[in-house]
Amino acid sequence: MEACRSPQQSNVTSYGATTVAIISLEAFAGMWINAFLVCVLCIAWVKKKTLNSNEKILLLLGCCKFWYLCFSWAYCSLSIIYPNYLYVHPTFQLTVFFQSFFNCSSLWVSACLCVFYCIKIANFRNRFFIYLKVKIDRTVPWLLLGSGLLSVAIGITSYDIADIKLSNNHNYNRQGYVLKLTNKTDEHFFHVYFIYGFGFVTSFTAVIFSALLLLFSLWRHKCKMQTNSINSLSMDVHIKAMKSILSFLVMYTINFGFLILLLISSTKEEKHVVFLSLLFLYAFPSLHSLTLILSNPKLEKTLIRILSYVRCKFCMKHELQ
Repeated sequence: MEACRSPQQSNVTSYGATTVAIISLEAFAGMWINAFLVCVLCIAWVKKKTLNSNEKILLLLGCCKFWYLCFSWAYCSLSIIYPNYLYVHPTFQLTVFFQSFFNCSSLWVSACLCVFYCIKIANFRNRFFIYLKVKIDRTVPWLLLGSGLLSVAIGITSYDIADIKLSNNHNYNRQGYVLKLTNKTDEHFFHVYFIYGFGFVTSFTAVIFSALLLLFSLWRHKCKMQTNSINSLSMDVHIKAMKSILSFLVMYTINFGFLILLLISSTKEEKHVVFLSLLFLYAFPSLHSLTLILSNPKLEKTLIRILSYVRCKFCMKHELQ
């Protein structure tokens, strides 16, 4: 009788409904924040006819995070509510490809942003570092191109995983199509997951080294200002920058841990571990972008202006009623 169930009908448990509700809230909040980031930068691009390197990275980062949240939300919602619509060729493979591509892109562009800030802001007298400081603006397009190519490679790898899962095991039960690994493909998946994990580890390493170098440089400069009795305004700017970098470092480290945890648990079908991992992975794009907005004076002022306008409109409408 279950096999005759119409594909339009869903069999959602309370656990699944709660998962979709929480992830939807996180995803739509992240979409709004990143859409704001992209719109502000695009307006500035139209007005100035150009963007500096920092703004180019932020624009691409906002786009990658927005589309990552879109595809991730669609994947999660369909897999729980209407799995019959998701686990078909080529919908499943393409959804996994774009989800992995934009996820990897956002991680690598975040790493590029951290490296860019480190080279631009940090102050070291090393010749190679000075050379990078002079050449960094010309290097940014190549960094972004390399990030895109690596993301395409990860996306193709993910497509391969999805294709093998879908073709080898099309078992059906009450929840829809259940995809499990077989012994024949374990060795293949080990190599694929190794490539997938290598991309995460490399970007994480770049972020760690860049953030620690930048924190050390800012801390050293702050100590010099304290010794020379520099005004408190400059001190506050440096302290705020250090807090922003430290918060990003903590978020990125936690995000990396959950990515690896999700990668491992996906082969063992540990539902609760996957759910816990997804909760933070969907929240990270919002938290990171919000941190970037609040650490940028122009973006922060624009956000405050928009929120004040919305608040005034809401208060006026409430008073009229």
